Amino acid sequence: MTTLSPENSLSARQSASFILAKRKPPIDKTEWNSFFDENGYLAKSRDFICVNILERGLHPGVRTEAWKFLTGYYSWQSSQDERLTVDSTRRKNYEALCQMYEKIQPLLENLHRNFTETQNNIACDIQKLYDKDPLGNILVDKKRLEKVLLLSYVCNTQAEYQQGFHEMVMLFQLMAEHDHETFWLFQFFLQKTENSCVITIGVGKNLDMLSRLIALLDPPFAEHLTPASLPTEGKGAGAVQALFPWFCLCFQRAFKSFEDVWRLWEVLLTGKPCRNLQVLVAYSMLQMVREQALLEGMSGDAILLACNNLIDLDADELISAACVVYAELIQKDVPQPLKDFFL
Repeated sequence: MTTLSPENSLSARQSASFILAKRKPPIDKTEWNSFFDENGYLAKSRDFICVNILERGLHPGVRTEAWKFLTGYYSWQSSQDERLTVDSTRRKNYEALCQMYEKIQPLLENLHRNFTETQNNIACDIQKLYDKDPLGNILVDKKRLEKVLLLSYVCNTQAEYQQGFHEMVMLFQLMAEHDHETFWLFQFFLQKTENSCVITIGVGKNLDMLSRLIALLDPPFAEHLTPASLPTEGKGAGAVQALFPWFCLCFQRAFKSFEDVWRLWEVLLTGKPCRNLQVLVAYSMLQMVREQALLEGMSGDAILLACNNLIDLDADELISAACVVYAELIQKDVPQPLKDFFL
């Protein structure tokens, strides 16, 4: 992913200001089409497009196609004909995976206890999923959703199923028209975001980097949050490590609408203004409860409760706040491993 160097800190601040105060309309279908030449090759640079997505976002009518580029489903160097071939190949590969799964499912059910347990967990999670809009209209097909989740579990040996994936994949199903698109976009999303929402891979690292970031940028708050494992335990000990649901769900429950969730996720996919923006987002959310936590000497449980009450947030405001944090970060003498993580 593209990163900014310290001399570009002004750009990060300008992006934050632009998002909040001067945001142009999202990129719509007409403008998106203007980014390509007559053969479907990009006429604009990848960097130009990603910066515009950071500052403006995507219109719903162009989101699915744009995400295919952002996730790596499509190559940025591809032509229109090449992308048609890719779509056909991905559809055929998905169908082949479905056929393979149908053949081995009885074997998995009989010989692998973990599979049966995961199968039951997926079914239970989907059953509890609220799948209607405010007017009572059905939003998603739960059977199709279950199929995608089971196939993902069987095929993705790195990112095993975890509670919350059903909510994430639901958003991909709402955005994409076909099941093969839902499946592949979710797989590529996990890869592109470096499995940052996978509890056995990226979540622990995110929490560690968040603690290090607080220590660098906000020592008084860091002292309050000092974990019990250290000699001088802070009153708010344990709060940061308990924030793992933020990362597992990629902040999905913090926003007021699906549109806000998609807005944040597509910015994460751009790699702008830096890698691993999700940790800067979490830092920005923690700052919302910081003053109260310090003034009231809140315990770790109380801080966690306050964080869990951060709902109905605006994605643009949060992205702007994270950009400001990044601009502040790169003015510092950033130690390892934070430097490699962000810069």
